Amino acid sequence: MNATTFDFTSAGVRCAATHFAGQDGAPVVVLAHGLAGTQDAGMFPFAEAFAAAGLHAVTFDYRGFGASDGSPRQVVSLAGQVADLHAAVDAAKKRPGVDPTRVVLWGISLGGGHVVSVAAERPDVAAVVSVVPMVDGLAAARLATKHHAPTQLLASTGRGLASAVRRKAGRGPAMIPVVARPGEPGALTLEGAYEDYLAIAGPTWRNEIAADVVLELGTRAPAKAAATLEVPWLVQVADFDRSAPLQAAMKAAFSGRAEVRHYPGDHFDLFAGKPFHEPAVEHAVHFLLRHVTVPAPELEPANG
Repeated sequence: MNATTFDFTSAGVRCAATHFAGQDGAPVVVLAHGLAGTQDAGMFPFAEAFAAAGLHAVTFDYRGFGASDGSPRQVVSLAGQVADLHAAVDAAKKRPGVDPTRVVLWGISLGGGHVVSVAAERPDVAAVVSVVPMVDGLAAARLATKHHAPTQLLASTGRGLASAVRRKAGRGPAMIPVVARPGEPGALTLEGAYEDYLAIAGPTWRNEIAADVVLELGTRAPAKAAATLEVPWLVQVADFDRSAPLQAAMKAAFSGRAEVRHYPGDHFDLFAGKPFHEPAVEHAVHFLLRHVTVPAPELEPANG
């Protein structure tokens, strides 16, 4: 696959990105990862599938994560990530062979909500795909109460508050693992989450995140922007999702007049190596090719 690494700047911070080339003059799909995700942790198989279909694809690392610059490291700023996605779109439009008038936004988990927020603010977005999207932070908090003991939730909130206090005092944030086994401190501690995330983790990914992410996620509500979307939107949901609330995603999809695809799995089951990855990719490709045209490949001249 023809992939080229490049950099772009977001609010003065260098961000790392990768361009998977498609057909000359084709739209570009900009892919946004989820919580603490890096482009080498599960994004490349999706990007390669879009490029194989003739679309350009661009993956990137949020500031403070992966191969991107930014300090403090491993701290989730929702506003900062949305700004990084805007900057990634601007950079993707300048890549060789890309049609800058037709941008597709694709996001998974937390990124599945980011793409809704960004699409609602840009006139150059032609289509949107949200995969197991987290679109309502308060709904996610309510869902967490069904799968975690009250003592776990209280401890998580306490660590988050302590980290926030440290940061306001000018000290470094308190860190916790991104994923841990049930009963251990971590941002994602559901049964199987540790194994699922490590199965897709790339070399730049770190199992570490600022503990106040639990407070930051509660402010997330891209579902409010769904009703303003005026472009085709595909929402791909896992019917047994224990991390991103299914009801909130479905409500946003209805508000935004989205096409919806269901998969009988959990939050990580649409990643490569999982049972619903290939169907999810196939459905996304078909959806995009219905709504954005891709130039036919140039044929090699016949000899003689």
